[in-house]
Amino acid sequence: MKKQIVIALALLVSAFSFSQKNELKAAEKAIKNNNFADAKAAIQSAESLIGSTDDKTKAKFYFLKGQALYANGSSSGKEIDEAIESFNMVSDIESKSGKVKYSANVEEIKTQILSGVLTNANSALKNKQYMLSSNGFNKAYRMSPKDTLYLYYAASTAVTAKDYDTSLKYYEELRDLGYTGIDMEYTAINKESNETETFDSKSLRDFAVKSGSHIVPKSRKKESKSGEIIKNIALIYINKGEDEKATAAIKEARAENPNDVSLIISEANIELKLGNDDKFKSLMEEAKQKDPDNAVLHYNIGVMTMKEGEYETARNSFKKALELDPSMQDAALNISTTYIEEGNGLVEEMNNLGTSDADFKRYDELKDQKVDLFKNGADILVQYLDNNPKGSNTIFQQLNNIYLAIGDVDKAKMYKAKIKE
Repeated sequence: MKKQIVIALALLVSAFSFSQKNELKAAEKAIKNNNFADAKAAIQSAESLIGSTDDKTKAKFYFLKGQALYANGSSSGKEIDEAIESFNMVSDIESKSGKVKYSANVEEIKTQILSGVLTNANSALKNKQYMLSSNGFNKAYRMSPKDTLYLYYAASTAVTAKDYDTSLKYYEELRDLGYTGIDMEYTAINKESNETETFDSKSLRDFAVKSGSHIVPKSRKKESKSGEIIKNIALIYINKGEDEKATAAIKEARAENPNDVSLIISEANIELKLGNDDKFKSLMEEAKQKDPDNAVLHYNIGVMTMKEGEYETARNSFKKALELDPSMQDAALNISTTYIEEGNGLVEEMNNLGTSDADFKRYDELKDQKVDLFKNGADILVQYLDNNPKGSNTIFQQLNNIYLAIGDVDKAKMYKAKIKE
């Protein structure tokens, strides 16, 4: 009697195995014929039997399931996610068993899926569908964890979408991974457009130069993004009203990297956000001491001191920034603006003067001082244009306004004519 039961169980297992193999064959045939609906149906029928099979059959099952769900790239959303999970199961099973049959094909398909995911993420970004883009970049990172840049993109696009909880999660993951984003940037000037272009690799840049389409090849190491990441974590905490966590995040990072100028700047920006102007200035001075040739640092110090009406100090900072980076238009404009604001500051005293001879004399003195300040504001922009002849509407408009204010109509007309509609 017992022997009959054992035989019956063996026959039952054999029947299950036979049925499963038939379903897998049906799925395989349907996939070859691009009939993915039938393939999914066959896979669904076989799925309940998969637990009791050997690793070889399991690997085949998950490989076919992944193919059926992927449907040669025509599926999307949840089915793509399930396809990736199935392909990951294939790799996991075969790596543990040591019997590799489908893993190479799996990697090829996953590369195709990754390409599609990235294309969709970039398309969503262009269409300003920021959370859709963020989800796409996050999916790309989960598929290819070595490419941490995708997680960085997921975090930054989530910030743009103002989904701060999601972006905070990604930024903290990047921080914990020790992500810096430091790599090489390869550029060359397009001979036809005279514009600087960036290439994905040194070999592509060198090929473009060799072909004659580009000139002046340059290579530079990109700045670390760690400071930006910590800063964004802190800013998100501030946005959430969690100032203590914001301060703790930046101080923790600085304790580990005390000489990282980007972190000093990040802490300064946090203090500025919190309204601690004196602390902001002291930190910016500290950063300037550590990196005296950083034009952006000098510029930011200039902005802060200009806001406080310290025009001479601000001018010195902007002039240093312009000296380090002669193309920094905003530095030139702000130097000009400090002269204009200082000149306009004399107007109140001029208006409060009386009608005595002394008052008329003082009025003329103040008027001359104002004109001289305005001329200084124009001169710095003219000097900037000597080094940057292309100019911009902003500069031409400011020169037009200055010359109109001091009554030099001819020069005002000259710069107004340069303004492009």
